[in-house]
Amino acid sequence: MSDPHVDRFDAAVRILAGDGNVKDRLQRAFEENLDAITDDELPTPLKAEFSALRSRMTRVQPHGGEGAICASVRKMSAKEASTCAVSVVALYGEMLRGTVLETAMVAADDDIAEIVPAFLVKSVS
Repeated sequence: MSDPHVDRFDAAVRILAGDGNVKDRLQRAFEENLDAITDDELPTPLKAEFSALRSRMTRVQPHGGEGAICASVRKMSAKEASTCAVSVVALYGEMLRGTVLETAMVAADDDIAEIVPAFLVKSVS
């Protein structure tokens, strides 16, 4: 079963890699996939970077019915928007590395369980 946050970041990265203006792609990627994620839902090493990204994405007070993300991205330069897009891709990469590491550790535990006789394994109960 896949981690829903990895799936959301994957969808966001796919939007960022698509056609169009970087600011439009960034706004769409964040609004559609990342805005609903809270910092506490992410692994500890990613919380600060995601929180900083969210702050950049919502720092401008919205006007006239637009949301904070739209207002913030509208006020960004193309370079600032690109920096935020790079942050999304970097967070996604970190999430994938963490998922691969967890999978490898589980596989290693399974391998050890097959190699070490049961009477040599210390009970943790």
